[in-house]
Amino acid sequence: MAFSSKSSANSSSKDKREARTAPQPPAEGSRASGSSSKLDAVSKAILSPFTSRKHDSTKILTDLAPVIMTPRVFNAATVSGRPRASVGGATSSAVDFATLGRAPLRLGFGSRRVTSRDLQIVEATEELLEQEVPEPEGVAQNVSLLRGFKATIPSAEKSRIRRRQTRNVETPRLGLKQLGMSARGLLGDEEDHDGASVASEDDVVMVGRTDRNGRGRKVKAKRKGRQSLSAGKTFGTEELLRQTHEIERDKENLHVRRALINNEIEEISHKIEALDAIRAKLEQDLLKLQEEELELDDELEGVRERLELEESASQPSRSRSRTAHLPPSSRRRKGPVFLPSEHDELPPGVAFMSLESHATPITALDFSEPYGTLVSASQEDSQPRVWDLLTGEEIGRLRGHRGTVKCIQVEDQICLTGSDDCTVRVWDLRRVDEDEEWEAGEMLSLSDVAEEDESTDGGVRQKTNGIREGESSRPSSVAEREGACIRVLEGHTKAVTAMYFEDECLVTGASDKTMRQWDLNTGQCVMTMDILWAISHPPTSAPGSALPAHLFPGAAAAAGSFAVPTPPYADGTWEMYQDFVGAVQFWGYGLVSGSGDGAVRMWDMRTGQPHRTLLGHTGPVTCLQFDELHIVTGSLDKSIRIWDVRTGGIFETLKYDHAVTALQFDTRKIVAATGENGVKIYNRTSMQHSTLTTNGHTRPVERLRYMDRYMASGGRDSVVKIWAL
Repeated sequence: MAFSSKSSANSSSKDKREARTAPQPPAEGSRASGSSSKLDAVSKAILSPFTSRKHDSTKILTDLAPVIMTPRVFNAATVSGRPRASVGGATSSAVDFATLGRAPLRLGFGSRRVTSRDLQIVEATEELLEQEVPEPEGVAQNVSLLRGFKATIPSAEKSRIRRRQTRNVETPRLGLKQLGMSARGLLGDEEDHDGASVASEDDVVMVGRTDRNGRGRKVKAKRKGRQSLSAGKTFGTEELLRQTHEIERDKENLHVRRALINNEIEEISHKIEALDAIRAKLEQDLLKLQEEELELDDELEGVRERLELEESASQPSRSRSRTAHLPPSSRRRKGPVFLPSEHDELPPGVAFMSLESHATPITALDFSEPYGTLVSASQEDSQPRVWDLLTGEEIGRLRGHRGTVKCIQVEDQICLTGSDDCTVRVWDLRRVDEDEEWEAGEMLSLSDVAEEDESTDGGVRQKTNGIREGESSRPSSVAEREGACIRVLEGHTKAVTAMYFEDECLVTGASDKTMRQWDLNTGQCVMTMDILWAISHPPTSAPGSALPAHLFPGAAAAAGSFAVPTPPYADGTWEMYQDFVGAVQFWGYGLVSGSGDGAVRMWDMRTGQPHRTLLGHTGPVTCLQFDELHIVTGSLDKSIRIWDVRTGGIFETLKYDHAVTALQFDTRKIVAATGENGVKIYNRTSMQHSTLTTNGHTRPVERLRYMDRYMASGGRDSVVKIWAL
């Protein structure tokens, strides 16, 4: 079929060419010869770029030559190579064949340009016709391209318009347009409708005309019935069959258009999903930028603190006689810390070091700085272990306590420990290796210390609070026997379960339901805060901010001996929880405590009185931390609550499957031990939860501590793990 069409096209082109080259009258013979020579020159100039093409291209151009070689095409081709005429200058009508030969091939039929791409398509016509047209997928898979085109072109509505016109009937003027305009409240041209009324197709109407009889009286118009508008209309069988086919075709067109619209809707849905994915990615990028901004804020704060520290270090010290030279607390230190260069090579979220020496679950741990000194304690072990985090080796042990150590805080080379033996000890970690020869279990009594002090020139110092001092007030023999312990603070009557110190101030909480404030410079107990008194005398607060004391479930339990069972851990184990004061922290004169009655209290350290009680937990509070804006608390009720310091309301609540035993937070994340083998991390910016389990604990985690990108955790598997964050 293609060959026959092509041959017919060739024959027709040849006939046209013969007709154009037919002999002219003798008078115009010279003009014809001149034009033919010009045509030959133009043909050679135009066809010269295609001489290297194959035979088909040459044949196609030969067929197109009679159409291209027209004066109109010449004028269009020479316009691009013709220079612009100057203002007022005459335009030359001569054809510049040299310019035409150098100009690019931009020929066209009218406004349509013929390009080399068009020639390639013409050349590959047979191959294109043999190719299979891919069928569309989805709802329009049964609709061909030609069918869809026919269904959507404007001519598809012609049959409906024609059928509507065949149903039009010539009737007297009814004034329907005026009625419609008046019904919409529009004004139109008033027309006379005398003797006419509104009529429908099947109605019987009253002709509004009145007649008068001979006496001049009005006679009522008689009702007249009329035939339906379709009564006088006859289509014929052929016309009705035609309309039947047209209606069926219109229904098919509607089906095709519906399928096409559904296909477009599906495509739009896919585009919306793609845009939603792009939006989600952009939102993630925005959250990352927010996290980077918070990180930069912390880094700036850390640089400022470092600047103040170096400026103060350059000035002469105001007091050289401070006991143990206590450094500022690292709990509120912000910004990045100093890390070895190899730390960046560690994959984040992996425990890269294990400290295995304990035989019972870890009860407390803390370290001075990343890759610094770590102190850890375990159940049924009165000697906390000291580790070198740079090598992962045990340096020594802190010997002196008679019971399990429940709380530890390490700042630089100073360590404070609180134990079941109701005492708090201050240690110098630089002297741990000197304590190796001291036998475990040996303990100095208060009477021995008093007798030693009586022999000194200064006499016996009165110790109303039961405070035992170290080398500053004891003979050298006693100091040598004490080893790394430089001070013992006694005053609590039950186990010391929580502590926090900063500068020279220390606050401890114990199971005797009291908190004590100590001056580490003098070793004196400055103040005692009774939680039972606070429970019986709640501070006045705004209505609805707190529950009455007699309605709070923990108040009755706090009055007697405190002991509650912990919810089962992830491994099914449980134990009795007896730490009435779960956590304490202060900043300036503001102290926050979490106790076994589930209350979070805010105290004024100048008066020792609670001024606000935050109620919301239904179990004992085991851990807490606060900054300028928020207080974050964890409880045995399996939740972490974030409180607004300014209003005292709950800002956010995080629910977990097991009890929360330890937490720490900064502006970007909250890290918590929630009774599972993994460490939970909550991203405060993206509000996403994650768990660290790679090379982690084999039993639930109970204690943790982190700085910047470095974390230590202790679990019920008696192992301390070091993580890279």
